[in-house]
Amino acid sequence: MADYVLHYAPDNASLVIRLVLEELGVPYQTKLVDRNMRAQRSAAYMALNPVGRIPALETPHGPVFETAAIALWLADTHRDTVHLSPYLEAPDRARFLSWLFFLSNTVHAELRTLFYPSTIVGENAEAQAALQLRTQKNLLRHYTLLNAECDSGGVFGSTTPNLCDFYTAAVLRWPAIYPTASDRSWFALSNWPALERLAHMVEARPSTAALIMAEGMGPTPFTKPAPPNPPEGSAI
Repeated sequence: MADYVLHYAPDNASLVIRLVLEELGVPYQTKLVDRNMRAQRSAAYMALNPVGRIPALETPHGPVFETAAIALWLADTHRDTVHLSPYLEAPDRARFLSWLFFLSNTVHAELRTLFYPSTIVGENAEAQAALQLRTQKNLLRHYTLLNAECDSGGVFGSTTPNLCDFYTAAVLRWPAIYPTASDRSWFALSNWPALERLAHMVEARPSTAALIMAEGMGPTPFTKPAPPNPPEGSAI
């Protein structure tokens, strides 16, 4: 019987956790959070994740929520199986944590702003457009920082992936295809060669093959992504 239940939706932040679980090789089950039914706001789901966002992970020690927290908890718990995060006493642990939470708290958070501007400025179309433009400029700077760190041979981007690699692959996928009704020409993976190499590396992993199968993604989900065709649920 699986120790973990991943509450997920296709092509949501839960894909990072699916990649980590697959890399660790630990048994897990999945439970769809049906966004069309706003199941993420149901009482049952919010008992697991009071923020009402996806993902949540049920564990023998209770539920864990927030993507970076789940990923780090899994990596630290199963370090004897696969090494996805530095040891607590490792010299590069502090730098690793800085970039992991930069991905979560800054890049991922600003992508949410880009995709859902109405949650910040309401339904005013002009205000939404202005906010999205500012956010795009911020994200361009963030990707340039990530590219430099990756190119430097720092805490991610090597041939042996860690949590930062998987999270980075996800935040490279989403702006290439979302929001579906907006101009996405501002984003081009080829502008950041080190990040493009990282995307190819993660794409070649067996964990990505499992993700493609489970969530109906195309064969190049990180280098040349296309909207998914999931066997259950909806990405939007």
